[in-house]
Amino acid sequence: MNIETLTIGEARQIAALFAGQPQIALPQNDAHWRIGGNYFIRTVTHHLTGKLVAVTPQELVVEEAAWIADDGRFSDAVNKSVFNEVEPFRADGRVIIGRGSLIDACEIETLPKEQK
Repeated sequence: MNIETLTIGEARQIAALFAGQPQIALPQNDAHWRIGGNYFIRTVTHHLTGKLVAVTPQELVVEEAAWIADDGRFSDAVNKSVFNEVEPFRADGRVIIGRGSLIDACEIETLPKEQK
């Protein structure tokens, strides 16, 4: 690659790498995630819910998140969004989840909003 012959588009791509710009489109191997979907996410130590707003190679980012301290009956949790104990995060914040800790995730109908 000769820096003297870079196109503007190529220069923008390089600049985005250094600026940490998120990708707009999901990589092909992450196409199963649905941005804007409500998810119930189980990690090795916690269960969480949230609206998926970004996927990176290392992390999932959710808003309107809650820590689910007790999910109760699993079928009720994933099919009816009914949980025994809910601890919401800040309503205006984002929660970043390391993908290395994921066990599984599934879309759910609604997100719990109230502490329970």
